[in-house]
Amino acid sequence: MRIGFIGLGNMGGPMAANLAGAGHEVRGFDPSAEPPEGVARAASAEEAVEGAEVVLTMLPNGEILRSVALQAIPAMAEGAVLCDCSTVDVESARAVASQAEAAGLGALDAPVSGGVGGAAAGTLTFMVGGGDAAFEKVRPLFEIMGQKAVHCGEAGAGQSAKICNNMILGATMIATCEAFALADKLGLDRQKMFDVVSTSSGSSWSMNTYCPAPGVGPRSPADNDYRPGFAADLMLKDLRLSQQAAEAVDADTPMGELAMRLYAAFVEQEGGRGRDFSAMLPRFSARRRDS
Repeated sequence: MRIGFIGLGNMGGPMAANLAGAGHEVRGFDPSAEPPEGVARAASAEEAVEGAEVVLTMLPNGEILRSVALQAIPAMAEGAVLCDCSTVDVESARAVASQAEAAGLGALDAPVSGGVGGAAAGTLTFMVGGGDAAFEKVRPLFEIMGQKAVHCGEAGAGQSAKICNNMILGATMIATCEAFALADKLGLDRQKMFDVVSTSSGSSWSMNTYCPAPGVGPRSPADNDYRPGFAADLMLKDLRLSQQAAEAVDADTPMGELAMRLYAAFVEQEGGRGRDFSAMLPRFSARRRDS
């Protein structure tokens, strides 16, 4: 398949490389990153998408997605599919899908879970919104880049699923870190805490798979001085998207809102920028109840 790929950063680069490694013809564009081995370099977004059957994008935010769409959509061949794998606001996803469909294109919003490691290993999970025909056309590519692709519904459904998932993740990581900090101050051994909670009603992905306590549970960023697998900055971005969406549809999400405020303080005031989102544990461990 001939593929255009726009956005070749920490996530997009490995994804494009996996597609090229599987034998697809991939042409990529990024104004600030070189294409990985096997991916041909395009001089512009328009050149990257010309003649492509599928165009994939992995971009920082909805504003940039809208800007790229304005360049890419007019240059795409009728019947091609524009598949955005960025995490953006639901309204931007729907607006770009509408623009693509008006131009005779298929459109998917397909944000991912799995981080940089999953992008490199080809084990991402895709949460996909858009039409059935477009999904079926891109499905073979999802199977190369990831381990699972769930068709969640119409345009915007993929982004909706992503922000709901990450709202849960942000809140449960905070609760997990709070519990470890409390256990420390109660004199409870961290390994014993893990052994109980990971097999009891308090178990969660944050505890069992991505434990924020160094040396406890499977290896995680906590064992690498909290260098990011998933940066706190990105968690804050996703939590803000969740609250933007909640406000738009008048949904009551107090836990999500509090998680957003705590990550905002951590990233913007407490030195959390550039650290893994599980670095909330040393943050809570260092604080007192009245601080």
